[in-house]
Order: sequence, then C-alpha cells, then structure tokens
Amino acid sequence: MNVPIIDPLQGDFPEVIEEFLQHGVTKCIAFNRRGTLLAAGCYDGSCVIWDFETRGIAKELRDKDCVASVTSVCWSKYGRHILVSATDKSLTLWDVVNGEKITRMTLQQTTLHARLHPGSHTPSVCLACPLSSAPIIIDLNTGSTTVLPVSVSDAGNGTAPPSRNKFSDGSPPFTPTAACFSKYGDLIYVGNSKGEILIIDYKTIQVHGIVSISGAAVIKNIVFSRNGQYLLTNSNDRTIRVYENRLPLKDAASAFDDICKSMDELEGIEKLKAVGSKCLILFREFQDSVTRIQWKAPCFSGDGEWVIGASASKGEHKIYIWDRAGHLVKILEGPKEALTDLSWHPVHPVVVSVSVSGLVYIWAKDYTENWSAFAPDFKELEENEEYVEREDEFDLMPETEKVKESDVNEGEEVDILTVENDSAFSDSDMSQEELCFLPADPCPDVPEQQDKCVGSSSKLVDSNHCRSPPSEGAGQNGQAIQPASSPAEVVDNSVAEGTGGAHVKRKRRPSEKGLELQAEKGKKPLKIKASSKSSRVKNKSIVGQDTDISEFLDDATDEYQ
Repeated sequence: MNVPIIDPLQGDFPEVIEEFLQHGVTKCIAFNRRGTLLAAGCYDGSCVIWDFETRGIAKELRDKDCVASVTSVCWSKYGRHILVSATDKSLTLWDVVNGEKITRMTLQQTTLHARLHPGSHTPSVCLACPLSSAPIIIDLNTGSTTVLPVSVSDAGNGTAPPSRNKFSDGSPPFTPTAACFSKYGDLIYVGNSKGEILIIDYKTIQVHGIVSISGAAVIKNIVFSRNGQYLLTNSNDRTIRVYENRLPLKDAASAFDDICKSMDELEGIEKLKAVGSKCLILFREFQDSVTRIQWKAPCFSGDGEWVIGASASKGEHKIYIWDRAGHLVKILEGPKEALTDLSWHPVHPVVVSVSVSGLVYIWAKDYTENWSAFAPDFKELEENEEYVEREDEFDLMPETEKVKESDVNEGEEVDILTVENDSAFSDSDMSQEELCFLPADPCPDVPEQQDKCVGSSSKLVDSNHCRSPPSEGAGQNGQAIQPASSPAEVVDNSVAEGTGGAHVKRKRRPSEKGLELQAEKGKKPLKIKASSKSSRVKNKSIVGQDTDISEFLDDATDEYQ
C-alpha cells in the first residue's frame, strides 16, 4: 500500500466515527506493528482478531480454561504471537496462525498490563504490571519471575534501608502502576506512587537514573512513541507529560557509563537524579485547565506528531487531540458512554476507541470526494477574474516547439526486485517472518438452513418422479409445489387444501352442454370464455394437455352461475 499517496487524502487526524465493530463485549484493543490486524480482548476471556482492511473477523482465540475478562493484549514483534492477560490472574501466550495456546500461567495477582519484549523475535520474556505490587519480568519458557525495584532503597542504591510496609518517613508504600520497555527492550521505565520514573537496566536489574515529576503524583501510564524518541506519562494530577529521550535507541545501557563518569562528584540519589535529568527532558505538558478532568489511555500517533487522551469521566466518550507543540486541535465526541481503551493506527490517521458497552468505534478523517478531472496546474477561484493573455500566447511557432530529448538512460537496467523502505516504517526493520494478514475462514451455513434446502430439493424430485402429494403450506414457505397431472386434479387439490381433508375426487354427471361439446371434440378447436379471474387461471393451466375436460367445464359453469 502506498502510504505517501493515501495520507494527503486522509488528513492528519480523525474527525468523525466511520463505523463500529461488534463481537461480544470488547474490553481492550491493540494493533499489530503494521496496523493490518486489530486484536480485541473480550469480557468472556476470548481474543478476537479483526482484519482491519476488510473489517472482518480473521481469527478467534478462545481458551476453555479462561472465562474471565481480558485486561490487556499485546502483539509480538513480528505479529505471530499474542499475549493475553485476564482478571483470573492468568497470562496466556497464543500462536496467531494456528490458533493454538502455547503456554498459560497463573500469577499471584491480577495483571493490569502485560508487554512482550520488543527485541526478541520469538517471545520468551514479558513485563507484567500487577494490580498492587511491583512490576515483574516473567520467563514464559520456565515460568520464573524477577521483581523490579520500585524505589532506590529496593535497588540497594540508596542510603535508606529497604522497607516492605512503609518508608522511613512513615509515608504509604510504593504502588507502581505502570512500566514499559524501551524501543529495543534494553531498558525498563517504571513509575511509582511518588511521581518518579526509574530507568532500570534490563540485564542487571539496576537503577541507572531517576526522573522526578513535578507534583509527585501517582503515575498511571507510561508509553513510548513508535520511534522511541518521546516518552509519555499520565499522572493523577490530571496532566499528561511528554519527555524527550536523549539516550541512543540502540545500546542505551552503554551510554550510561559515559554519563555516570561525568557525575563522579555526586553520589547516591543525587547522582541518580542527575543522570536521569540527562536522559529524559520535559518537552510538553497537556491538560484541560477548565474542566480539570482525569485522562485515560493516552498514546502517540503513529508518526509521533500527535498526542491523544480520553476523558476518564463516566457518561462521556471524548477524545482530546493535541499537536506536539501543545495546542489542542480537536475534541472528538462520541456516544454518551464511558471509554475504556484507545489506540492510534500505526500508519493512517485512524483512532480506535472502546466503549464501556463493548463496542469498538473507528474514527477517521471526514473529507469530501471530488471525482472531477482537473489539470495539474488547476486553481479554483473564489470569484471571477479578468484574464489578460500575452500577445504571442496562442501563436503557432513550430520552430520553437521542438521535442526535448529525454534525460532518461534507456539502456540502464531497472531493478524491480529491491524493495525500498517505507517511510512510515523507517524506524523498524522488515522481516520475511512478519505476519501482516491472516487467511480468511469462510463461515459455514447454519445446519438448519442446509437441511431445509436439501429437504425442499428432495421434495421437488419426488414430486416429479413419484407424484407425491404436496405438504401443508406448500408454496408459502419456499418449498416446491407438486405439479398436477390433470386439470381435474388441480380443482380437487384446491378443494382439499381449502377444507383441510384428504384428496377425494368428485364424480359429477356431465351436463347436456358438456356432452354436446364432448361430441364435437376434434372437429374444431375448443374455445372457453372465462368470466372470472379464477377461471382464467384455470384455463391457462390446461393448455396443451390432452385430458377429459368435462369435469372442469362443470366446475367452471358452477362458478359462473
């Protein structure tokens, strides 16, 4: 798909609800890295994968052992695996292609967020954020867990002694609520209840830096931009903050050595805070100074140019969009119901939101289509303007209108095999193993409908060969109607159906007029003049049939009288 051509048509940010997706009660969503598949965790413990191009269900992952509500879904780097966490304290790793469960484990607490390591091709390590305890690193192969430090005392780098219940000053214990990997997974950023961001080395599990947030409010969300250059935090002080990452994207851990050498004169917490100030620099703050609302599920756009956050107020579905300069550019207002999750498409200006009722709303750009064909230099005028032509503008000058020679080297070989990097994915490497689409599974027909169709076709065959009597209500429920063998049977069948009795033929004595017509049969063509609609229908049914017509004439005469 040619993204540079599509983006100018779509615009920069969405404006209206384009459509909605519904399958069960959705609780959380997540795009794969290319934005072609959308995973949705449901209330019944299942995970539905939507093909975002066709808006159809491509796969449904369901575990009979898990019937609890899903709290988070996360794609692996190449989109072949999905990690699902649920309220029954379980973590399940799925194979997307085969729809098989790879592993399932139960933790001590419910996991609010779970993220796979972004640097590994085959997922074996994940980061889990429990409800009311420190984040943990889990080895999915062995099931071993490593608790991350949430304070300097826990890491052993500070002067204060470790404390599990209270701090040395008597304040409540840390309640970390958010943690995330860096772009390549060599660092982990953990937020605590005192408004601090701890930068932890993934391999040594040591705190290398601390960034203090103004106000010291509880950090609820930490999200990195797609390119890894910006870090977003959402705090209880109703403020979304964006920090600029000054560390290199690759081998960021080694960069700490150079920073620490320049801070040799400092020790302890002061040194960690000084190092943290060199790693993350506050870039912007976003808040609604009028309503002072809390924010939910903030994130970046695919290119990192926009920041969005949803209102956490009950009974409203509002999405705020800011540019990176800090200006509020749009407020999207949806139905009168709360919002539970939010995600921006990795490539297109499309936002997907989940309501508390379980519907998935797709927000897109509202633009007017123009099917007129214009010249490349066409310019629309708001009002008429007088055009003054040059003196030689329309003169024919063949000697000056020579065709210029092309600068293209026609003998040069054209490379049609090399695939250029897409600008929308310039920050990520492409792999042949990456899963972008899933094969569509056709939905079989309902068995009841199949039996009904087979039964109606068999009745049609039986009526043609065996001349079995028609069933009750034939012709009204889509079933085949038995063709009559003679006009007399047509009349008899209609009478039998009207009375609801068995098929009994009526024997009548031919009238004198009927005998006279029967005697003249064969001498001249028979013409019957019907005076009612019902008799005209019966006349059409006997055309071309060589049968005894006396009984039918008696019926027609009775109806006429």
